[in-house]
Amino acid sequence: MLYFDGLLGCVTLGLWIFCLVDVVVTEEGSCRNLSKGLWLLLVLLLPLVGSIIWLVAGRPEQQVRARRGPYERHAPSFPEYDRPGRFAAGDSAGDEEFLLQCRERAEAQRRQAREKQSD
Repeated sequence: MLYFDGLLGCVTLGLWIFCLVDVVVTEEGSCRNLSKGLWLLLVLLLPLVGSIIWLVAGRPEQQVRARRGPYERHAPSFPEYDRPGRFAAGDSAGDEEFLLQCRERAEAQRRQAREKQSD
């Protein structure tokens, strides 16, 4: 019985430390239902219950889909150039023209390589 109590205490302590760190590193505006300071007090004063409540009702929801940055672009006509984190030009027409030139240059290089191999 003593072993079980010690194990339960270690699990509770680990959960409490995890939730404390999670509350501290969470951004102020992303906490649900209460402010960050109130969540911190709740987890500090009620270690087990406060930690469980934080995980269920206070922790920010995880977003599955990454949002695009303000300068990231969406170019469905050139999917090979549409990578997360790739920044777009301010002028979308100029950007499309640049991508078209890149594609044409790549095709010309491939054509030259095929011609060299066939010779």
